[in-house]
Amino acid sequence: MMDFFSKLLFLPVLAGENGKAVDELIIYVHWLMALLFLGWFAYFAYTLWRFNVKRHPKADHLGVRSHASSYIEIAVVVAELVLLIGFAIPMWAKASNVTKIPDYKDATTIQIVAQQFAWNARYAGKDGIFGKQDMTQVAENNIFGVRADDPNGKDDVQVLNEIHVPVGKPVICFISSKDVIHSFKVIALRVTQDAIPGMRIPCWFTATKEGRYQINCAQLCGNGHSSMSGGFLVVESQAAFDKWLASKTGGAMILE
Repeated sequence: MMDFFSKLLFLPVLAGENGKAVDELIIYVHWLMALLFLGWFAYFAYTLWRFNVKRHPKADHLGVRSHASSYIEIAVVVAELVLLIGFAIPMWAKASNVTKIPDYKDATTIQIVAQQFAWNARYAGKDGIFGKQDMTQVAENNIFGVRADDPNGKDDVQVLNEIHVPVGKPVICFISSKDVIHSFKVIALRVTQDAIPGMRIPCWFTATKEGRYQINCAQLCGNGHSSMSGGFLVVESQAAFDKWLASKTGGAMILE
């Protein structure tokens, strides 16, 4: 049923587990708006018929004697409170709680750094350990400032504008920025997180559908802002992801 209404409202393809609650809230709000539109339009048509000048050539200064309109307004308020308290606030509390990373023992962890006007991503190599970072060593070919003297960083992988993740597996992203405020947004996953210089903010998701999805910047970040949509998130099988990551191993200091 939800798929039917998603298509009816032309919602973007949903490829993330946490996006289901977002789409449900959008659909419920549209149902409420549709009912209000039909209800108030019917009431408007009724008043045009009921109180036209031919039926009432003389004005009635006492006005409405029924309390039906008040009851309807109360019902609308109750419906809006249900949507707000029962759906919107709990969903927002869960989605915005970036201080508590879920206990994903087998999660894929990625560091993402936005810059004018591209997306950089870093993966731990075969050892599963990120190399230490030193911000004084940040350079054009070392956006993450990976320390050359740390052996754990030798097999780390750094890529540009194409981020791969396995389908059906939790992914934790640590978002930051090299220059100005950006915002990491993947519409298909219903995921948005600001990228702020000097901060490393986590966000997490589980992709449910394989495909190639556009990454957008949801903050105006300069004259080349539109080119930030040149980044893509590739969702693939675990085997395909492992093969892709293995093909990049040892390229931590090289942008693809």
